Amino acid sequence: MDISVIVPLYNEAESLPKLYEWIARVMKENKLSYEVIFVNDGSTDTSWDVIRGLQVTGDGLRDEHVRGICFRRNYGKSAALYCGFKAAQGDVVITMDADLQDSPDEIPELYRMIKEDGFDLVSGWKQKRFDNKLTKNIPSKLFNATARRVTGIQLHDMNCGLKAYRNEVVKNIEVFSEMHRYIPYLAKNAGFTKIGEKVVQHRKREFGTSKFGINRFVNGYLDLMTIWFLNKFGKQPMHFFGLVGSLMFFIGFVAVIVVGSMKLYALSHGVPAMLVGVNPYFHIAILMMILGCMLFLAGFLAELIIRNSPSRNDYLIKEEL
Repeated sequence: MDISVIVPLYNEAESLPKLYEWIARVMKENKLSYEVIFVNDGSTDTSWDVIRGLQVTGDGLRDEHVRGICFRRNYGKSAALYCGFKAAQGDVVITMDADLQDSPDEIPELYRMIKEDGFDLVSGWKQKRFDNKLTKNIPSKLFNATARRVTGIQLHDMNCGLKAYRNEVVKNIEVFSEMHRYIPYLAKNAGFTKIGEKVVQHRKREFGTSKFGINRFVNGYLDLMTIWFLNKFGKQPMHFFGLVGSLMFFIGFVAVIVVGSMKLYALSHGVPAMLVGVNPYFHIAILMMILGCMLFLAGFLAELIIRNSPSRNDYLIKEEL
């Protein structure tokens, strides 16, 4: 099979028939074999009934191009993509939103870039957007600038829903929590470093309303820090906690010695001096030593947990001879 199109959705019943008709037309025009996997993320409208209806052709037969996954409740886009990736069978996997803001006309070129240009992943770039500038465009630019700096991946729109992947990529990355924003970074960390970008058309929403609020940008920064930390120290937590803990303990220990030496010096010269027990610097130093020990122990315990993890020796092998 050439292409698997994964469409995560939540309450998009009105747009689904038009979206599928559009995808099917593009595939037939370009003579591509395909499947469309609709992942219904706990919709409360008739989205699942619409998907069931899309499986039935005009003559009452089953449309084998349509597949569906229905969650019992809303889990989020990352969970929908994770299940869609597991089910995908195509050589190239395309993800796109269900709100008709992503154009299926982009699929043939995305497919070509994966198959002919050899990219592992191609991300869409909505260079011209039709969203609200204050609530979406400006925060999105700030978010992407930070993501480029932290991840080292020079994409203008890392969170674009329209992306193309080599099948091997989606089978070897795990999308969890709200990490769908950073799939290119997950792919890079897994060793798939040939990541490209394509300017894609952004269309105005025809039906319904956006399901994402301004809080996604706050959560996005927190998730970025999480994924950076996991990539950097996920296998060696002691390298972070042990180092920081040791530095804090050392600084606190030196500060205690300095406070004690100043007290002894004052006593030896008959100079009035503050009691060590009421000296604020003494208490700060002791606190740093305690925190340093706790961070060191946290790293030690994390190493024990990692050592007993069943995935501690999970490595992606490109090929064998």
